[in-house]
Amino acid sequence: MIGALLGDIIGSVFEGKNIKTTDFQLQNFGSRITDDSVLTIAVAETPGLICI
Repeated sequence: MIGALLGDIIGSVFEGKNIKTTDFQLQNFGSRITDDSVLTIAVAETPGLICI
């Protein structure tokens, strides 16, 4: 869960761009929480949901 959220936030500055490099900074001032982060948390907090 933490890895999914961190990956989404770190990758938010590249969203919608065709980036082919693995050379990037983990800390970027443009990083932000996205709608994917919010939905991931909402699904994880859903009572009675069975996650495999």
